[in-house]
Amino acid sequence: MATKAIIGRGLREAGAALKHSSGLEVFTRHRPKMTFLNQKPFQTNDTFIAPTASVIGNVTNWDESSVWYNAVVRADSGFPITIGFCSNVQEGAVVTTVSCAKGAVNSDPLKGAGSHTNSTGDGVVAGGGEVGKVLETGFPPVTHIGHYTSIGSGSVLVSCRVDDFCDVGDKCTILEGAWVESHVILEPGSVVPPYTRIPSGGRWGGNPVKFLGELGDGAKDGIKKKAEGRGVMAKEHAVEFLPVGSTYLHLEDLEREGKTAIQG
Repeated sequence: MATKAIIGRGLREAGAALKHSSGLEVFTRHRPKMTFLNQKPFQTNDTFIAPTASVIGNVTNWDESSVWYNAVVRADSGFPITIGFCSNVQEGAVVTTVSCAKGAVNSDPLKGAGSHTNSTGDGVVAGGGEVGKVLETGFPPVTHIGHYTSIGSGSVLVSCRVDDFCDVGDKCTILEGAWVESHVILEPGSVVPPYTRIPSGGRWGGNPVKFLGELGDGAKDGIKKKAEGRGVMAKEHAVEFLPVGSTYLHLEDLEREGKTAIQG
């Protein structure tokens, strides 16, 4: 098996080298990032967005964050999504915002027949009426993922807040208005109902979630180590996908905006 793997890798690398030497450009038709309603996703140079992921609309990716294969981060309802430093959204997860929140106000000065973001960027105007500005709590229905936080494979997050140093297990669901405080572990398959607050420092699980016990210092340290491990893995995948890096993409964006860039 080892010999077969070595030969297979050698053939793939030889094929890639021949394509490169012939001048062919290898590209994918899938767009990992997409502008929506004039809102463009932002990522730093060391953010990894997998080639099969989809990051749409008003999404901010902090340094060393990562969005993995087949994950969808969709901010297409006029409300922003933030992914913090060294945090990760793993394979097949969906992070989005509600399209219409209760208690919405109808006070946008840009009313018209079309659909667009409102003047403050925290709501959507459709057919002359503003849709979905605040949740029942009075807060805008944004989605916030803090620093050193891991969102497990197949999880779904909708207009919720997950603070720093959290480990959300695979196939968890966190619904609108929910707040998961820092240093929390959600067991796989957990469901956090709307407007539920999960206090800091505990392990929770079930549908709906129930308190399972306090986290020790070792478990808390493990949350950060897990996020850092994903960050290291993301750098390896980024190098394999695009060995020349992605800094030139940022430079091209700056040039299109008419800005002068210098190497730091």
